Amino acid sequence: MKDRRRREGAAWRGPSRAPPPSSSCSSFAVFAFLCFALFAAFAFSTFRLFGVSFRPVLISTWQSPAMNAVSGEVPLSRRGPAATLTSLQIQEAISFPDQVLLFLKSPSSLPSDLLCLYYPSSPTAAGGRPDLRLPPLSSSSPDPLLVRCPLAPGGFSISLSASASPSPSLDLPPIRPRPWDHLAYAAVFDPRDNSTIVFAKGLNLRPTRLSDPSRYECIFGWNFLKPKYLLTSATLSAAQEIIRCKTPRSILLRHRRQSNRDPPLVSVKSKGRGSFILPSIARPDTILSAGSRRKKEHLMCVCTMVRNQARFLREWIVYHSRIGVQRWFIYDNNSDDGVEQVIESMASSSNYNVTRHPWPWIKTQEAGFAHCALRARDHCEWVGFIDVDEFLHLPTDATLHNVLRHYSSKPRVGELRTACHSFGPSGRKTMPPEGVIVGYTCRMNIPERHKSIVRPEALNPSLINVVHHFHLKDGMRYVNMDRGVMVINHYKYQVWEVFKEKFHRRVATYVADWQDEENVGSKDRAPGLGTKAVEPPDWPSRFCEVNDTGLRDWVLRAFGDPNAGLLPW
Repeated sequence: MKDRRRREGAAWRGPSRAPPPSSSCSSFAVFAFLCFALFAAFAFSTFRLFGVSFRPVLISTWQSPAMNAVSGEVPLSRRGPAATLTSLQIQEAISFPDQVLLFLKSPSSLPSDLLCLYYPSSPTAAGGRPDLRLPPLSSSSPDPLLVRCPLAPGGFSISLSASASPSPSLDLPPIRPRPWDHLAYAAVFDPRDNSTIVFAKGLNLRPTRLSDPSRYECIFGWNFLKPKYLLTSATLSAAQEIIRCKTPRSILLRHRRQSNRDPPLVSVKSKGRGSFILPSIARPDTILSAGSRRKKEHLMCVCTMVRNQARFLREWIVYHSRIGVQRWFIYDNNSDDGVEQVIESMASSSNYNVTRHPWPWIKTQEAGFAHCALRARDHCEWVGFIDVDEFLHLPTDATLHNVLRHYSSKPRVGELRTACHSFGPSGRKTMPPEGVIVGYTCRMNIPERHKSIVRPEALNPSLINVVHHFHLKDGMRYVNMDRGVMVINHYKYQVWEVFKEKFHRRVATYVADWQDEENVGSKDRAPGLGTKAVEPPDWPSRFCEVNDTGLRDWVLRAFGDPNAGLLPW
């Protein structure tokens, strides 16, 4: 095995500062912020001793306190039987712009009285005692078990404790957070070619082009602090945040013989002048291969990434199930509004084939879609990559399955590009209780862009994708769908209460956040809004050029209760 000795040369960088709270917070959120700020001010003098300042961050959410009862982010004070603190282990801490995410290992549930502890850069300098204790923002269920803490001051370490802990010796050992934007954060073993796909931030590759794979290599090992035990492998492709490399034979053999053991960490090293190894928390998942089975289980599946879309998810799934979608892969991007409960309810009581995959990494939509394409490849003939505010619509009597079977018979067609009609608030000032399809009926005349339904087998091995469509293998082609056959109703510009959430953060890697003074003319933004989440006085009447009730009328016929007039969502 050539050149096994590797040294991890990437220095830790302090976490990014959080943006200021939105000026459009609700009165309850403002009250919560003031209480939190007063509490932080109480400890501010301590922080000044270390030359840093602490700024509490207010998280925007649509939930009210009463809705916590159905939230997937279960308040710690309401949890069931608790684990003792000694049974917990902090595996990793990642510093995001607005919070610190702790990955935990525990044989049981979390204690009900956890506190986040903040230590200076050298805990021994303060006698081993934390400078501040704050309650967590939220936590989530196992696979993985996560606790979200308020943002740590730069240079501080973080830990957890029980509020009733009688001694600091019972607190968990502090750990210094890694920055979210310089990290190998996920990986997958691909059994098709015995390769490993690594998802990593910090390489700064171009958004739409393949990069030279010879500039990088993959690093495998169980302990990156012991360079002599690390293995290297050649990179096969490099694009965006996606690196595909050969899996070392010894790693493959060990994984096959001991599949129940933790796989190794894997990272990416840049080669040449100024080379570095990215810090890593990525242990490869294994994709279950269908082997020699040719027929896929599902003709049509959907992948999406969501953040706080629980109130819209049921309508989106029920509708698409009716027109022929058979499986949903939901990538949960740090939701705290009950998405987990909605998905569990639909999967168990309503028998929808929908699964939630926690994906906490911010601004990683392209990587998440590539990850989903790999998971869906052996199960789905076609996969649509659409958002929860986008609904496939077939204006004629054609069915989705008939359309897909038609193109399944054309072996060179790998992608169906489908135009998106953008709908506006349609005169509404409050959310329509009947749902988005029935509630919004006025749209722009010309489609803004397209979204894609792809054959996973046809995707380029690099998995490069932009705005919901992928690069295809050589010899494969795409088809622009006739708008008379299939379109997407994109309920993009909803009432301001909903639309303003788009200012929080964009999920795509290469799309600027709307609060940034960058690429202001992008089609991703709403025309004329600028960078402030301030409602224009004429918002309800904007984006309205064509009255389009086609899908609304079909939904009322297909789903409406003839007696009560109710819809199933």
